[in-house]
Amino acid sequence: MAGRPIGRGISTISRPAIFSGSEYYFLRLRYATKEQRTNYEADEYGLHWEDIDEDLSFEGFFDKRETTQLYKLFMAHPELNVSAIARRLGISQSLMAQYISGKKKASDARVALIMNTVREIGQELIAV
Repeated sequence: MAGRPIGRGISTISRPAIFSGSEYYFLRLRYATKEQRTNYEADEYGLHWEDIDEDLSFEGFFDKRETTQLYKLFMAHPELNVSAIARRLGISQSLMAQYISGKKKASDARVALIMNTVREIGQELIAV
């Protein structure tokens, strides 16, 4: 089911003030087309935009977490496919998402492995 249009502050939520500065935190939504932003589903857990591979949990709206290096990387580069990178590393997409969100802390070695994998993908793309 498609939702109502959203924009700055995600106006479909009853407390839009929660989203101040949302353009920094929700870059995939920022770079999405109007059509992509309006094509979302809501359930008891949160909002999901399949077209842009973005999920926002209601629980996460209220959590205050430090942004991680991985979070900054994947939010700055929404063209990176988290699921594909997780598969390449042999870890679950769910665990990778928890590392990115800061819900679970990745070891320094795991962060380095993820960053090196992204760099390898970049090198492979340069060779094309």
